[in-house]
Amino acid sequence: MSLKKSTVRRFLASGAALALAVSGVIVSATAPANAAPTTGGTLYYFTHQEQFDHVDPQRVYVGRDIAFFNSYLYRNLVMYKPVTGPAGSSLVGDLATNTGVPSNKAKTWKFTLRPGVTWEDGSAITCADVKYGISRTFAQDVITDGPTYAITMLDIPAGKYKGPYSKEGQDLYDKAVTCSKDNRTVTFNLSRSVADFNYAMTYPAFSPVKATKDTGDKYDLRPFASGPYKLDTYNINDEMHLVRNPNWKKASDPNRNPYPDDIRVRFGVAEDLRDSIFTDDSIKNAVNLDGLKPVANKAFFANPANADRRLNVYDPYVRYGAMNVSAGKMDCLEVRQAVFFAINTQALIDLSGGREFYGDPGDNPVKPVLGLDYAPTTGNIHDPAWKITGNPDKAKELLATAKTKCPTTYDKATNPAKGITYDLSNTATNQKASVLIKDALTLAGINVKFNFIPSGQYYSTIGDTTKQSDISAAGWGADWANASTVIPELFTKEGGANYTQNWNDPAYAAFKAKSDKALAETDRKKQAAMWKELSQYVMDQYWIIRPIFSKGQFVWNSGVGGVGYWEPQGNFLFTAIYVK
Repeated sequence: MSLKKSTVRRFLASGAALALAVSGVIVSATAPANAAPTTGGTLYYFTHQEQFDHVDPQRVYVGRDIAFFNSYLYRNLVMYKPVTGPAGSSLVGDLATNTGVPSNKAKTWKFTLRPGVTWEDGSAITCADVKYGISRTFAQDVITDGPTYAITMLDIPAGKYKGPYSKEGQDLYDKAVTCSKDNRTVTFNLSRSVADFNYAMTYPAFSPVKATKDTGDKYDLRPFASGPYKLDTYNINDEMHLVRNPNWKKASDPNRNPYPDDIRVRFGVAEDLRDSIFTDDSIKNAVNLDGLKPVANKAFFANPANADRRLNVYDPYVRYGAMNVSAGKMDCLEVRQAVFFAINTQALIDLSGGREFYGDPGDNPVKPVLGLDYAPTTGNIHDPAWKITGNPDKAKELLATAKTKCPTTYDKATNPAKGITYDLSNTATNQKASVLIKDALTLAGINVKFNFIPSGQYYSTIGDTTKQSDISAAGWGADWANASTVIPELFTKEGGANYTQNWNDPAYAAFKAKSDKALAETDRKKQAAMWKELSQYVMDQYWIIRPIFSKGQFVWNSGVGGVGYWEPQGNFLFTAIYVK
């Protein structure tokens, strides 16, 4: 994916949250042309993760999983056009007949459902189902971890609606989201003008849920399907099995091509076994959801015989370390800076196969693909004291200041009996990366330990404020081509992915006021200037460290056809994959 192209959203799959397992030679972002697609067969996906973070549509917020489930299990009002290349970033109607009709200066949006759209039981999908599904987002005590655009955009006073389970404030929601008499047209009334509101409709968080099938937090284990497949079985650390949805109709869904007869996702696969399946091409009809470990990947990409079974592309993500600045954690600016200056970035690049495949050290939570909203920041990697191999002397200098300014946090970071804790997903590559980080921080006098979290539970764990450690590896891509889907999402309390817990930081109040003002700005050029200012603000506070403008690699076996890269989703074009 060219850095000039627009991009979208969301969490980076947690298995690669710190370091990329990559090496080899760059190949194109679109696989070589295949023969005509064939229908039938079983398609296998393999992953080291023991489960998907979430399957409940209102809770899914990992980019890979959004692309996967939007292709197979769910339908949304609007979707990205399922084609490779720049055209894939355009919108098309999905459940809706078009991409939405705005009015009232884009404070009102209407979507009309296609005729003939049905659930897996054959019953019609209605406006009421769409309205109900979106309402679940407001039940924050039950439906956790998903995007919060419905909460921040709909014309409902903050905190006044509690969702469909308690029904507190239901009258307010019923005014913000209304249905036509024929139950086919849904109207959204927003609290401010949102010219790109229809891009939010591509997310499962805005997909329908049939109220009679809703099981609350248990819906995560068995959602009701609107897409071409339905869930047969889902066993954590074992397998998910998707089978054809007999009540899906191609006539009402021109965008999807359900080629395989069934789809099996194998969980908890040992990394060495997973790698051998693909380096040996031993299971022909298999796709790798993780990528390979560095040594295996280097050999795979170096072998020209694998040229038609691999992609190496710019992905939509910025990878970074989120500093938990809540009280008793990383609540001292100088300690945060000391960690940043101490880390040996070159060693991590080398671990991951070199910059050509790792990506580039970044200076911003906003990736350059967002062109209008990106500008280089000052400080951080542009500071004369920053060294790509680490600068323990600069780190010690900062710690000396911290010793006087914030002695409690200084003691936490430097006392061998205490130390700071770094959250990482539990992969072999991250285990190796942790040694490199520890070695670099030790040189600076910083004591660090690591909390390795199972990959399939990573974001739900660090998203729990009571479970998150001092620093958490994370990755994020813009939800669509506006930094409104980056800055507020990552750095305001209302955002769907704030792992900095910065709302009690003295620097937060001024930041929040500026962010709210930027969200309300309708002049796009003025808004872009405001996002650039806020990016600088974030970097000056070191709320995140070591942003990486990263690349991603994808591999599959010889019995799989139709593989391509879906630019806006930053992943496989799942709808086109078939078994040869």
